[in-house]
Amino acid sequence: MKNIRDLDIKGKKLLIRVDFNVPLDEHGNITDDIRIRGVLPTINYALDENARVIIISHMGRPKGRRVEEFSMAPAAKRLSRLIGKDVKLADDCIGPEVQAMVAAMQPGEVIMLENLRFHPEEQANDENFSRELAALADVYINDAFAVAHRAHASVVGIPPFMKEAAAGFLLQKEMDYFHRSVGNPMRPLVAIVGGAKVSSKLGALRNLMERVDKMIIGGAMANTFLKSLGYGVGQSKIEDELLATARELVAQAGKQGVKLYLPVDCIVADKFDARAETKRVTSQEVPEEWMILDIGPATTLLFSEALDDAKTIIWNGPMGAFEMDAFSRGTLAMVQRLASSHALTIVGGGDTDVAIHRAGESNNISYISTGGGAFLMLMEGKELPGVTALQEHNRK
Repeated sequence: MKNIRDLDIKGKKLLIRVDFNVPLDEHGNITDDIRIRGVLPTINYALDENARVIIISHMGRPKGRRVEEFSMAPAAKRLSRLIGKDVKLADDCIGPEVQAMVAAMQPGEVIMLENLRFHPEEQANDENFSRELAALADVYINDAFAVAHRAHASVVGIPPFMKEAAAGFLLQKEMDYFHRSVGNPMRPLVAIVGGAKVSSKLGALRNLMERVDKMIIGGAMANTFLKSLGYGVGQSKIEDELLATARELVAQAGKQGVKLYLPVDCIVADKFDARAETKRVTSQEVPEEWMILDIGPATTLLFSEALDDAKTIIWNGPMGAFEMDAFSRGTLAMVQRLASSHALTIVGGGDTDVAIHRAGESNNISYISTGGGAFLMLMEGKELPGVTALQEHNRK
């Protein structure tokens, strides 16, 4: 896969696919601009080469129609501030007005097109829509790792119509770090997998089981594993249809010599509520009417000690309902443990990312991925459609 540095982009029109799907408050102000900051190296490199920069992205889920609250206007305003240069916002992403606006661009100028998902053709990967977008530029750059797992027009449909196409620095960095963490890691390699459902991460669990030296399972998904081994989990969230699968994974770990760690104690509550009554119990003693909402201190110590000799740690998914203070201790303790580790630490997934920023430890993690779904697809051992599209283009 080529990256932007491999191409001669001087003075050319660049169509750069980014993911500026950023969170907004009730007044339409951006509350976290990490995704915008993540592509600044690519945009600044293009500007240093005197290219004409056309930014394309989506925002939210407007379902193929124009919804003003999902306009790219806040992103254009923030990008303008970050690069110290005026960023004009087009009223659409295709059509005669957009074509005229692009034709009038001078070297070093930046425009942002309006939300791609205002058109249903984007998510339908419509060929004509892709062709019209491609016609705007000389070069296509994909720097949107967070949507690289989507077979959408702006992700996979544009490259076939371009003479030149490559990855931006962020997409390249994401793929490089993932290769270092799973493809060719320093060992021991430890995977920490948490979150709510086994079903959403089953593919990742199966693939990682073939690759890791140790696997730590926490969060609500650990409840299904505990129940599969005969433990009572009270009213905790579980997936009964996956109990047999959980047992198979435990057996697979044993056969392959993978050390599998499950919670030995937990914080339980009498209801799913920030004001609920809580107590700490062992995993064998969960009260019938209570539910597990976090790992306990003994589990935190166990998991922490399992990381002592790790050379590479990959983490996806929190250890409990960390959005409520009473059930945040386990997740935040794991953040602190990773932050103090001398291992290569790679974290993916929106909730885990939030926990790391809340703990103020983002500077002490080797790499925080910008894409939850794309990161999970890589953990499953699958190819990302957006990356495949670039690779196929470069084979021409």
